[in-house]
Amino acid sequence: MTRASRSDITRRRLESQALTGAPVTDPAAVVGRLLALQAQDLRWAKWAVAIRAPGTTSADVDALLDSGRIVRSWPMRGTLHLVAAEELGWMLALTIPRLWAGSTTRRRDLGLDEDTIERARDVALGALSGGRELSRAAFLEVLNSSGIDAAGQRGYHLIWHLAQSGTLCWGRQLDAQQMLVLLDEWVPRPRRLERDEALGEFLLRYLVGHGPAPLTDFAWWSQLTMADAKTALAVAGPHLTGLDVDGVQHLLPTASDVGPLRSAAPGRGRDAVLALPGFDEHLLGYRDRSFAVEPENLTRVVPGKKRNLPAPLDPGRPSHRHLAARLAAQTHHGAAAPLPAAAGSGGPGRRPVPARVRQLP
Repeated sequence: MTRASRSDITRRRLESQALTGAPVTDPAAVVGRLLALQAQDLRWAKWAVAIRAPGTTSADVDALLDSGRIVRSWPMRGTLHLVAAEELGWMLALTIPRLWAGSTTRRRDLGLDEDTIERARDVALGALSGGRELSRAAFLEVLNSSGIDAAGQRGYHLIWHLAQSGTLCWGRQLDAQQMLVLLDEWVPRPRRLERDEALGEFLLRYLVGHGPAPLTDFAWWSQLTMADAKTALAVAGPHLTGLDVDGVQHLLPTASDVGPLRSAAPGRGRDAVLALPGFDEHLLGYRDRSFAVEPENLTRVVPGKKRNLPAPLDPGRPSHRHLAARLAAQTHHGAAAPLPAAAGSGGPGRRPVPARVRQLP
């Protein structure tokens, strides 16, 4: 196994994540490369796509969602992500059991027993079949009119459980909100994988977009058990290699280049400073975040369990992490100033998502 430094790991992760090296030209390919891109805040998810596929606009990502090429749903960790439409089904099949078990107490507190959830599923099938769609508010009204109390957090959790179990997903956007649709109709040709095959695919695809990384990072990111992670390694092992960092094996696909890093395209190399959105995979793609932010500065970038601030990234410095802390210090006590649209953006509906900022003074 080849030995590597922490700086080697950081630089190779930046390239795997399409933050350095050759830019991706298709925003859908960004989502496919990362497999799942956190998207509880859709604006930041669009930003994360655009910084990896320069020139991408908000409208471009909307078009991908509207066409069904990518889907916004809850494939893992109980959190909304963007995923390639055909991949969602097998990911849910792997992650549902543990997520479902982990939500038992919350379901009980909300009075959502199995009978109530199945009644809500029947209502959803009746209201949405045949290509129909409903806004969240309209769907909750349908539940209430069908005798299912959807007040407070009950409505949200009913949608969450129906999406987790493969009945619902978010479809196209209408009047600045996504519509609920039936997953089987919105994604009529999903990939179908046997369980062990899916586990191997999960690990391999994670490493394509996040590697090099240890198996523990994959288990944290996917929220699979370590037993499942080890099965994934056994299946995907022939397609993987490793780099040793202080005695810890960091996995990456065999096809990855472990030699000197190639020359980067203009604006994508050591002199670039990239403006990362909150909840970016560069940070949240790993359990061990010390490769991205010094532990003593982590709370300045992630000030709370459900808060994650935007931060600049300097690929030219393997540690580059002081920059993140500097921007966090500016935004911690107030919203950051909005980033301007690029010149020649093409008018309304074509405002580019910011992909670069100048070096901070």
